[in-house]
Amino acid sequence: MSRTGPRDKVVILDRDGTVVIDRGYLDDPAGLEFVPGAADALRRLHACGYRLVVITNQSGVGRGLFPLDRVIAMNARLIEMVEEAGAKLAGVYFCPHAPDAGCGCRKPGQGLLRQAAAELEFDPAAAFVVGDKESDVEFGRRAGATTILIGGKAPASGVQPAPDLVVPSLMEAALAITAREA
Repeated sequence: MSRTGPRDKVVILDRDGTVVIDRGYLDDPAGLEFVPGAADALRRLHACGYRLVVITNQSGVGRGLFPLDRVIAMNARLIEMVEEAGAKLAGVYFCPHAPDAGCGCRKPGQGLLRQAAAELEFDPAAAFVVGDKESDVEFGRRAGATTILIGGKAPASGVQPAPDLVVPSLMEAALAITAREA
């Protein structure tokens, strides 16, 4: 994994608010809906040879709001949606723990990223991490990845961790990522 190559063309995506509309503690797969432009963005990244990996915190399980099998059903539906859009997810990883559980898998912790990198054979530092929260940026920064914050404003000067790029949408993130190849 020390060399950068085709196996390292990886985009790590947050789920809620980045790929699908954030509806709080949604546990009904029928309620999943792409953020506007997300299907096109995923298709573009996939067509350019990027492996797409979703890493998401799903604390509704740890908070007792819904059982683990609901998250599994949500992820299965997300995989279907992405395939229907003409792309493919290389993997979906989630932390089911409550924020105060002290686990190593909850973002910005690196447990799920290490698992994904080992299973999918990529260097996290060569990846792009795209999300809609500062915790997503911190998650990517801890891995040494290129970070992209979507849907937000650039953090105030001096606020850390600062993203490498701030864009209004997942499509703008996809355009920025694929432009690096040109």
